This record gives sequence, structure tokens and C-alpha cells, in this order.
Amino acid sequence: MICACSERRVMTTDKTYYRNADTWNEILSEGAVWQAVLHELDSSPIVQRILDTAENRQEWLFVGCGTSFYLAEAAALSWSLLTGQRARALPASEVLLYSGLSKAGGADVQAVVISRSGRTSEAIRAANTLRQELGVPTVGITCAENSALEAECDVTIVLRTADEKSTVMTRSFTSMLLALQLLAARQAAYPKFIEGLRNMAEQFAPRIPAMAEEIEAFVVRHSFADYVFLGQGPFHGIAREAALKVMEMSCSYSQFFHTLEFRHGPKAIVSPETCLTFFLSDSGQQAETEVLAEMKELGGVVIAVCNKATGSVRKASDLVIELNMNAQELALLAPYTVPSQLIGFFTGISKGLNPDHPKNLTRVVILN
Repeated sequence: MICACSERRVMTTDKTYYRNADTWNEILSEGAVWQAVLHELDSSPIVQRILDTAENRQEWLFVGCGTSFYLAEAAALSWSLLTGQRARALPASEVLLYSGLSKAGGADVQAVVISRSGRTSEAIRAANTLRQELGVPTVGITCAENSALEAECDVTIVLRTADEKSTVMTRSFTSMLLALQLLAARQAAYPKFIEGLRNMAEQFAPRIPAMAEEIEAFVVRHSFADYVFLGQGPFHGIAREAALKVMEMSCSYSQFFHTLEFRHGPKAIVSPETCLTFFLSDSGQQAETEVLAEMKELGGVVIAVCNKATGSVRKASDLVIELNMNAQELALLAPYTVPSQLIGFFTGISKGLNPDHPKNLTRVVILN
């Protein structure tokens, strides 16, 4: 059993130590769950119904709380890049406190409200505000059937297969992101991208155990005072989610920045006790690698998550997680997320914490 002690390191290579943890098994299941989700959406009439009702909408607004907000950021940038339409993300709280921001782009807005449980109070209230008070049509996406969110939205995508027992979101995040990317690709009439998502999920599923062993070994060898996650474009939302995963599961101090912005002041914190994880894009890898090498020279410990690593990346990195897939970079957002989930999981265990029951957190935030 995983104990809930304080900062003592208890890492073991005996997999029976954590194999019954819900979080562990849900991370291991991600590739298989992605395949099931994509297959289900292929035959679901909901996707076409959404596209038919939203065909005249000029801007898409993605709304969520916490992890679901970071998902919204990644989904919004994916939507813009795949469809060419305007898209942006807002926390549900901003919809409630500054409702004018919800329609700042004009009248033709389509909202997507994201909540794993479909019960998060702010998300439900935001859906109500958008639909009832602002007249904005709403699509819900959740992993739970017959939820309050479903009742508040015009139409809802329900990914039952991706639901979780754990408090911390892992496969629900990646699965809902893939569903929204599929929706965008359908909007853009881009079947090649959808096929790329399917191939990615199939190829990635059997790789997770080996990736987990590599990351576990890295965590055993290191202890850090600070974790930093860096990404550009659609990978910035992934960096934000990564920082949250490590914070939630291991109670570690964790930050996120745009990669190139990190050298404009934040690099002052870099030391041998700083772990910097770079989510390297294909389109910006050269510029991002320059920052990576600079942070290594400053003494930081560097993890590179990339599709294909260059010699420069390997030379300046302490750990390289290379996917080596024949896929467009937007199709890699979900698998790029998994290493940080594993870092958070193993770091939490190394501190004697139980990632299934993170400190101060509940599975659903319900307000009075």
C-alpha cells in the first residue's frame, strides 16, 4: 500500500508497490482508451450533429476549470490551426465574473464546456450563463452519463470509456483533447489528420510501460526543489497541465512558461535543483533547442519530450523521451502529456505520498 507520509523517499523497483493504484492503471490504459474513444466517435451521430448546428459559427470558445481549462487552451489552438477559424479559451470563472469576455469576438460564438465529471459547479454555471443569459449555443464534453452539464448544454459528447476512479485527471484529459481534435478535423474536412490520430493511438499504447520504466529510473536518481515545464503554441497548454500534474500528485513546486519567454527573466531560478521539461515542437524545435541548451549551461537538469531528437537535443538533455512517430505535431499533444503524468506519479511515490488521494483535493469541485 502507498502510504501518505511526508517528504521521505520510498521508491522501489518492485512494481507490486503501486500496481493497484488507480492512477497508475489509468495512465497505462491511455493508448487503448484513445483507440476506443476514436472508434466510438467515428460512428457517433453526435459529431455530425454538432457540426451541422454550428456551421455558421465564426468563433469557438472553449471553457473549463483547472485541468479542463488547460485542455481548453490546447483544444482552442488545435481548432485554430486545423480549421483556420478563431478559437480561444477561458476559465469558467471568467465567464461567470466577466461575462462580456465570452462574446468579445462577436455574436457568432460557439461554446464548448469541458468537465470530466459533468458536475463541476463553475462549469455548470458557466454553461447556464452562456446558454441562458448570453444566448451562446453550448456543446458539453464529459466522461459521465446523465450529468448536470449534459442537462445545461444543447448537445453533449460523453466519453464513458475515458472516465476514471482517480482524483487526478489523466486519461480523461488526453481522451477529451483527442475528441475535440477529431471534431476540429471533421470541421476542416481533414480525414488524413483523423487517420493520423488513430495510428498514433495504436502505436503509442504498447510503448507506455517502457516509458514508465525510463521515467521511474530517472526519478529514483534525482530530487528537485523546482519543476519547470515549457512549451510553445498548442504545447503551452500541455506545459500548464504538466506543471499541475506534478503539483497535484507530488506536492512539488511547479511552474510553466512559454519556452522562449523563459529566458526573459524566469531563467534566474535555474540551478542543479531545477528540473526543466521541454515540450519540443517540430515547427519551432531549432529556437526551442537553443533555450534548452542555454538552460543546461546554467546548470539545470533537462528533460526533452519530442517526436524526433536531434544531436543537439541529446547532447544537452539528461533524459530524452522520443516518440519517433510519423505524425503531424498536433497529433502528438496527447502522447506528449503522458511523461509528465508519470513524473508526477513517481515523484509522489518517492515522497511517500499516495497519488490516488492527493493532499487537499477532491475528485469534483462542488460549490454551495
